[in-house]
Amino acid sequence: MPEQKQSLIELLPKIVAEGKREAEQILEKLAQPTRITLQTNELVLPAKDISGLWKGKTPQIPNSISHSESALAGEESLLQELGDSLVTSLSYNLWLNRLIYGDNLLAMQALLAGDEKSGLPSMRGKIDLMYNDPPFDSKADYRTKVTLPNCDVEQKSTVIEQFAYSDTWKDGTASYLKMLYPRLVLMRELLSEQGSIYVHIDWHIGHYVKVIMDEIFGKENFRNEISWKRSAIASNVEKQWRNSHDIIFLYTKTKKAIFNPQFGAYSESSEKHYNKQDEKGRFRTVPLMASGRTNGVSGQAWRGVDVSNRGKQGMHWLKNPSELERLDSAGVIYWNSNGVPELKYYTTEAKGVYISDFWDDIAPINSMAKEYVGYGTQKPEPLIERMLAASSNENSIVADFFGGSGTTGAVAERLGRKWIMSDLGKPACMIIRKRLIDQNAQPFFYHSIGDYQKEQFSKSEFKTIGSLAQVVLQLYGAMPFTQKEAPPNVGYIKQSRTLVVVDSPNKLTGFNTIKKAQQWRAQFMGGWQKVIVLGWNFETNIGQVISSLNDENLEVLVIPADLLDRLKTKTSYQQLIKSGKIRFSSLQYLTIKPIQVKSIKVKLESGIEEKEELTIKLDNYVLLSPDALPLSEEDKAKLQKIAATDPLALIEYWSVDPDYDGEVFRSRWQDYRENTENDADPLRVVTEAVIETPKKEKRKVCVKAVDVFGFESAVVEEVGN
Repeated sequence: MPEQKQSLIELLPKIVAEGKREAEQILEKLAQPTRITLQTNELVLPAKDISGLWKGKTPQIPNSISHSESALAGEESLLQELGDSLVTSLSYNLWLNRLIYGDNLLAMQALLAGDEKSGLPSMRGKIDLMYNDPPFDSKADYRTKVTLPNCDVEQKSTVIEQFAYSDTWKDGTASYLKMLYPRLVLMRELLSEQGSIYVHIDWHIGHYVKVIMDEIFGKENFRNEISWKRSAIASNVEKQWRNSHDIIFLYTKTKKAIFNPQFGAYSESSEKHYNKQDEKGRFRTVPLMASGRTNGVSGQAWRGVDVSNRGKQGMHWLKNPSELERLDSAGVIYWNSNGVPELKYYTTEAKGVYISDFWDDIAPINSMAKEYVGYGTQKPEPLIERMLAASSNENSIVADFFGGSGTTGAVAERLGRKWIMSDLGKPACMIIRKRLIDQNAQPFFYHSIGDYQKEQFSKSEFKTIGSLAQVVLQLYGAMPFTQKEAPPNVGYIKQSRTLVVVDSPNKLTGFNTIKKAQQWRAQFMGGWQKVIVLGWNFETNIGQVISSLNDENLEVLVIPADLLDRLKTKTSYQQLIKSGKIRFSSLQYLTIKPIQVKSIKVKLESGIEEKEELTIKLDNYVLLSPDALPLSEEDKAKLQKIAATDPLALIEYWSVDPDYDGEVFRSRWQDYRENTENDADPLRVVTEAVIETPKKEKRKVCVKAVDVFGFESAVVEEVGN
């Protein structure tokens, strides 16, 4: 007989055991030198094109740890300090919010471990509130519609996202719970002693999620199962009741959790109870006595009213006689027609009705809403606001590790909370970045996961086949040399006399790597006709480096970012070799026109100040090969046409750091599609920036562009004498 499929009840102990083991292994690795770190892509200073350079308020930095004798007080000083020390803001007791691109399991590991070199302390036990809205629709198709001039294209999820999502649902609910378990364990480690976690789920699997949350957080720390009435789904209405709500579980780490009760408006019928009025306003009355006789002062007569003989069992005062005297003197006791005193309760004192665990007063987001950003699973701000207001205080750190459209960060900004968000999707991170700039948010760091490919490779069963570089060489179609002849990352294609060099996944391929490859081509084994460099990650100025070398026998190609996800097993590797479906793409890159510098004089209250006006114009954008993009053949053809005729229309946003220090890119000016305050075209960025800066003899200007698919390019140009 065929083996009977196990039920989820039977699988749960195994899911819990595996999840515990995975979480324990992660926590044990946190102290190792090879731990996961965060790479700083950008310090985002929210300044749209219309507002000029960022002019935000400078946070105060304590004298005791400043590099100067006095506290740093100017924007330029702060930015220089941030640039010199990379991410040392936390060392200065200065918090900067963080948006992280990458797998949230890796992001949480980096946050737990901390990184002394970058000034990020461990966040273990420091987060007061987490809201998580993990994907819970196994049939969802997370395509992103990209609207371009004269056409739309549909971008599928990146293959990294597709693999993550297919892993999440490959065995249905069982694999979903396997994905969730270790993440919830790490979230508990990050929560403070006064912390709370909200997990937003739907009716399909909520009961299973509750079981594992009871296991991780403790059944005694379960607080609420909140029902949010969002909208009624009309399917199968002839066979079942319409499904109209999501479930949000609230757990706390301890009994010390922050909770600020929230109040809703009184109903029309409740308002009718305020049917009396005096010189102070409208009021209703509430009893001052309750059932049950007592022998103490609360059972004594007051003002001639004997409570002990009222009712079958007698009654007692809810206030001591001395307090009743005080209330009467204050004019807040009302004597009814029966001569019984009651307490006045004015409308001005009423906070409203205590909100329960059934939320039917918050409508789902719709496409006409001001806050709508076009993201499929976007949640309304009032929903997140209620949770943040209830379970965090001003200056609390809140986190959302399934960031989506960034509603948690947007609300946290308004409520004066600090925030951390992460998402695996590049489109999500781009939407979040734009949303926060539109909101004029405080400066924040945009991170990615350091050594992502290396970490993925270390988790793969495929590592037993041989070194990663040798595998990449074979997939490209090159032959490796023997160990005695050359390093394992160098191979060759005999027919065309081509040398192939594979760079490391934990390195940025740049000028030094390419020069070394050129030297190998010229000298190794008598010389070669051509050299090809295959890289995973690239320095921001790589396009400029390649252009300046002007070497027609040099080619630099991108190793597919999803390659390690596709090399799960030896079998998958063999299938890839056989199919030959790995595409190594050409680099995308940005070019700008020569930067114009003009001396100007600006009149200030203190006198005339000499400044410089920089004019920066975009020249061209060369897109990554359309073959490397997750598009249909029809959409690839549309894209090729735009790339040929209107390449700058492919830029989603571009930004400028006029004083680039070579380490941290600080986006002190930016423009992006849909910013129509500077022009009327929502589908294109402006292509020229005029920036006024303090005068400087020499400066490096870095211009960064991100295209509609999330690929990033940068140009660095030195100006001045």
